[in-house]
Amino acid sequence: MKNSVRALVAGAAAATALVSGAASASATAFPKYKAPAPFGTTFQADPKHDFTKGISTRHNGILRGWITLVRSGTAEYAPIKWKKGVDYEGSFEGPPEGDVMAYASPIAKDVIFLSAYGCKADMSAMTVNRKTGLGNKRCSRAALIKRHNANRVASLITVYKGKIVQVQEIWHP
Repeated sequence: MKNSVRALVAGAAAATALVSGAASASATAFPKYKAPAPFGTTFQADPKHDFTKGISTRHNGILRGWITLVRSGTAEYAPIKWKKGVDYEGSFEGPPEGDVMAYASPIAKDVIFLSAYGCKADMSAMTVNRKTGLGNKRCSRAALIKRHNANRVASLITVYKGKIVQVQEIWHP
């Protein structure tokens, strides 16, 4: 009887590990796309996208952009570009007012969120690769939704099969 219980517990643990391993592997199982320059000075084009048909997902790849709204697990996001400042280093800016250049995609349940400002809401920690300026601290999906629904944070947003599978923040002064 004791051996049967052990076998049952061991089998359940192995099944749980397989299921959780499969779930975590799915977000990381997307192709490696060429990332745009984090501080690029032009908006990235999506030549296959038809903005006249309403807001929809971007095609597979990485967009330099920011999330403008999260509702029911779906993020609306827009491209951004770096604009050098005259008396300061510069800042990111989105499309001009009235421009319809925006996308919407569900956020994958197992999204990879790499923060440049730590996982806490106050964004007080610098968790960034100092060579690239990109976030390297893995945080939860809940932290991503909370932060990006409250603030427009410059990021590299990876879309695969219609879902956002990775968000990597871009640190800037």
